Amino acid sequence: MNRSSVLFYGVLALVGCSKAYKLPPDQSGEVAPHGDRASTQEESERASAQRGREASVSASPHTAQEQAPRPSPPIETASPNVPEFKPAFPGQTRAPAVQSKVELQVTELASGFRHPWSIALLPDRRMLVTEKPTGKLYIVTEEGKKSPAVAGLPAVDGREQGGLMDVELAPDYAQSKTIFWSYYEPRKGGNGLAVARAKLVEGPKPRVQQPKVIFRMQPTLDSTKHAGGRLIFTPDGKLFVTLGDRSILEGRVQARDLNSHFGKIVRINLDGSVPSDNPYVGRDDAKPDIWSSGHRNVIAAALDLRDRLWVVEMGPKGGDELNLVEPGKDYGWPTIGYGEEYSGASIHERTQAPGLEQPVYYWDPVISPSGMVVYRGELFPEWKGNVLTGGLSSEALVRLVLRDDRVIGEEHLLSERGARIREVVEGADGALYLLTDERDGKLLKVTPKT
Repeated sequence: MNRSSVLFYGVLALVGCSKAYKLPPDQSGEVAPHGDRASTQEESERASAQRGREASVSASPHTAQEQAPRPSPPIETASPNVPEFKPAFPGQTRAPAVQSKVELQVTELASGFRHPWSIALLPDRRMLVTEKPTGKLYIVTEEGKKSPAVAGLPAVDGREQGGLMDVELAPDYAQSKTIFWSYYEPRKGGNGLAVARAKLVEGPKPRVQQPKVIFRMQPTLDSTKHAGGRLIFTPDGKLFVTLGDRSILEGRVQARDLNSHFGKIVRINLDGSVPSDNPYVGRDDAKPDIWSSGHRNVIAAALDLRDRLWVVEMGPKGGDELNLVEPGKDYGWPTIGYGEEYSGASIHERTQAPGLEQPVYYWDPVISPSGMVVYRGELFPEWKGNVLTGGLSSEALVRLVLRDDRVIGEEHLLSERGARIREVVEGADGALYLLTDERDGKLLKVTPKT
């Protein structure tokens, strides 16, 4: 069956099931403007699955990515949501549990953020922190002192999952003082993810100077979910922007359509222009900035030690995925996958199809990933090359041990805190900086306990 046929029958299946139920809220459990959780059914199901997890895991010595841990039972013990879906290869899900040798010290640097979303580390150890629903950006010291909100940022659509998302320093920030950020841009007929850049002007009343939008997700859609928003700079001077399928059926069916940004990862130059070596440049049937397609919602992304792009993307009820993203590849959503709707209705007739990529790893039940690093530092030597991603519904910092691009071990750290981990950033000294997703959001620093 060719790609067009796969997409045709996938869309038919989606349309058929959509008549029987209302599409539910997404797993990221954002809050409505009044502060109540917007995804009560989903949060209840995920909390129930989380309670089924074992409270402890077997110790298994390991040092770096290349050294395999001793076999032990997986962390996940709850039943899968879709038991009839089987992994495509051994180790694709429920990897053996591992345990770090180091004991962790968690220091609260600051609090009082309303559902913060992103951290960017400044050269002098201060930080930029975004506040998702309010659209505010703060400069924060390691002592926890917050600046007034940075002035000059454009308005955001802060409903449910919308708002101010990622913030990153330009590669030449030391000279240019330029920052980049992503946000849900209000538009006539709805909204869409936009990426802007501007010079950060510090002082008693910090501001951005001459902000310029360099990317706009198209088409515009009236949805408050699944726009993605992570920004990843590459050593060759390019910028990856992760996007989502907008959750509602009208957007979801465009996730593999190359004339739509929905469900894609795009790659652009830092001025917003399209690199000449992008995979779809010169094609009339595709947007030239698209790098990959068939994603559901990507809000966790990082480069590995070889500067390859990895993402951990949100699945539905079951089916969060770890993917190694390559140019021109189709990752299959919504035609294939390992989950189902929150109503229990089916999404996928199958988990594999010709021409569609398999995830390196998947979770069922899910972890609700947000924020990600591939660890490069020396402070935690046994974590070198490991994936660390925030878990929202899993309320943990999730660590994956890799060997030959396969997951051979999984650990859930900081689960005793019971906090939804939204962001994970590695500092120059190898420490980790985290944000918790709550109305009184915390900025945390993680170091080895001494």
